[in-house]
Amino acid sequence: MARAIWTGSISFGLLNVPVKLYSAVSSRSVSFRELREGDHSRIRHKKVAEEDGEEVPYEKIVKGYEIAPEQYVVMSKGELEDLAPKKTKAIQIEDFVDLDEIDPIYFDKPYYLGPQLGAERAYALLVEAMAAQRKVAIARFVMRNKESLAAIRAIGDVLTLATMRFADEVVPPEQLTELLGEADQVEPNEKEIEMAKALIDSLASDFDPSGYKDEYRGELLALIERKARGEDLVSVDAEAPKPTKAPDLMAALEESLAAVKSEELAGDGAKPKPKRKPKPRSKAASGSASKRKSPSSKAKTKSRAEAAK
Repeated sequence: MARAIWTGSISFGLLNVPVKLYSAVSSRSVSFRELREGDHSRIRHKKVAEEDGEEVPYEKIVKGYEIAPEQYVVMSKGELEDLAPKKTKAIQIEDFVDLDEIDPIYFDKPYYLGPQLGAERAYALLVEAMAAQRKVAIARFVMRNKESLAAIRAIGDVLTLATMRFADEVVPPEQLTELLGEADQVEPNEKEIEMAKALIDSLASDFDPSGYKDEYRGELLALIERKARGEDLVSVDAEAPKPTKAPDLMAALEESLAAVKSEELAGDGAKPKPKRKPKPRSKAASGSASKRKSPSSKAKTKSRAEAAK
């Protein structure tokens, strides 16, 4: 059974909904112990002072902020405790926004919110209202002495909470501008763009998270099992893929499209990916994409092309 890691209440207006916070993910990473080669004795890490190499006990360690090389402003535990955010049990909702307005780069860790005993009706009311309005609540709360920004939304009959990064924690993409090259040298031509769009369309499908597996973890666990059984292993050096050169872009696109089409014709007995279902466009999206062909005209063009074949 899931174990709550935080309890409190969702508050907005005069409404308070007592909730419990549960982790929404379970790490499946493979962890290793550090051992000494030869006798496999466990390695322990100790905190030592650079000045004399002496081990420092926990109670003798203070926090220091480096303002210049080897110059620190030392903060006592009492000073840090006085500045810590007030321990409150409220998830205070500040705004309701559309999910499409939030760039995924701001999301951090996902959690589930469940009702506390006796709050099931108020919880269900909040779920129904948020689902009907198709809104995401932006809130603040304190967990583990740290104030967090969070996004709350309804998925089915459950509320989810994702902690978020503050704006000054996200590196602006403009910092990469100088690495992108001169526009007149890297700007793709219209034909290359159309070919790339056609390749994307040929590989488009509905997102199914169960269709993606951590292949490295599976291979690593299989390797560990084989070593545990004492099997002999043969290593194979993997060669990194080389970047496609600019003059070869069209050839690479054409070959990729041909490969996709040949796979579709061959079938190979594999279960095909479900094609992406067309989604209704908003007025803003349809206005910005006025030059593109409509889904119906695309279907007509495709049927003519198939008939020509």
